[in-house]
Amino acid sequence: MGRGKIAIRRIDNSTSRQVTFSKRRNGLLKKAKELAILCDAEVGVIIFSSTNKLYEFSSTSMKSVIQHYNRSKEESNQLMNPMSDIKLWQMEAGLLKQQLQNLHETHRQLMGEELCGLGVEDLQKLENKLALSLQVIRMKKEESLTNEIQELTRKGSLLHQENIELYKKVYEARTYAANFDENNVFDVCNSGVIQAPSLTNLLLCQLEHRSMLDIPLRETISRWNECMIGAGK
Repeated sequence: MGRGKIAIRRIDNSTSRQVTFSKRRNGLLKKAKELAILCDAEVGVIIFSSTNKLYEFSSTSMKSVIQHYNRSKEESNQLMNPMSDIKLWQMEAGLLKQQLQNLHETHRQLMGEELCGLGVEDLQKLENKLALSLQVIRMKKEESLTNEIQELTRKGSLLHQENIELYKKVYEARTYAANFDENNVFDVCNSGVIQAPSLTNLLLCQLEHRSMLDIPLRETISRWNECMIGAGK
């Protein structure tokens, strides 16, 4: 014959009740362990007997299981209750407001205001903050000045190099003008007749040429043209 169906109700006999509790407790804990192993589930079982004795099983740790349960319960309540989001944002806004108020108070204290309620220890901490801030500011200032000096030095080097190149070009131009004066004493006219300049104009032209080495290039060329035009007349 098969096993008879047991009615699910409180067992009156204390001995039978204790035996049934022990058997079913062991079976429940065994099933919980099997479920955690077979299905890779996080399982936690807590049992209190009628005598208030604790029996428990957890696949990881009971504390971790309870924390996981509390987080899941809170998330579930938030999804089911839209008002919880409003309360959460209100709490967040309150925290940010308090932080902003603390920052304003700290700023005023750093500026030397509202120092009456501070003790010696608080004043010492404030002084240390100011000293650290000054040190950081000075380091940043020195870094900026160093960068500016390096940049000015680089620009000065470039300008110096450009000045050298310009000096070379001016010197070459003046040398060319001097050679042109020595090699072109006679001027060939459009008719092909070679005319020799007068002795007076030639001397004046040579004097002008000697003074060209002491004047800028543009003025030198201008005077040179005037000299040659005067020599040809």
